[in-house]
Amino acid sequence: MSPLEILDYAGVAVFAATGALAASRKQLDIIGFLFLAAVTGLGGGTVRDVVLGRAVFWVMNPTYILVCVGVGILVYFTAHVIESRYRLLIWLDAIGLGAYCVLGAAKGLAATGSPTVAIIMGMLTASFGGILRDVLASEPSVLLRPEIYLTAALAGAAVFTAMHAFGPPLFVSASVGAVAGFAVRGGALLYGWTLPRYKARPGRHPDDVL
Repeated sequence: MSPLEILDYAGVAVFAATGALAASRKQLDIIGFLFLAAVTGLGGGTVRDVVLGRAVFWVMNPTYILVCVGVGILVYFTAHVIESRYRLLIWLDAIGLGAYCVLGAAKGLAATGSPTVAIIMGMLTASFGGILRDVLASEPSVLLRPEIYLTAALAGAAVFTAMHAFGPPLFVSASVGAVAGFAVRGGALLYGWTLPRYKARPGRHPDDVL
């Protein structure tokens, strides 16, 4: 397989695992595990392909669905041995973010040739599956956590896109981009890295305005 295919399967599998872990925290049945694994593993790539006007990747290659099913079943039978499932969920999400921000950027670049679109597609691919997972599982959204999240996806996609412009082997640019995205997100989790926050007064309650 090519480096991008490896990242694609790895990203799907890792994000599917986070979806299944979220299902375990809510004590869902096996169908709930498979559903959340599939939505999380396939969600970001699906939105990316729809926005780019491409054939949706898992429709063209149902193997991705089987990957999500396999991961969902594995987590269903093993999640109980993990001491802190939420901590594992967050770190697996960081790994998936690193892989998927590069894959999304590569597909955006191949479809349009635009570095700007490539970086946006990298951010979208890396984040949307996790957003859907948190909404469906009623977990605290990764977007609302104080430490850096989307910025890590932006960093990984931007590093890959910049390196790709200089023409190194695809394996090198993809690896460096994925490591950059994971490193920024991992540093944020370990050290609480944040961007400057909005400091003005908070928004009023809608009832107070109306």
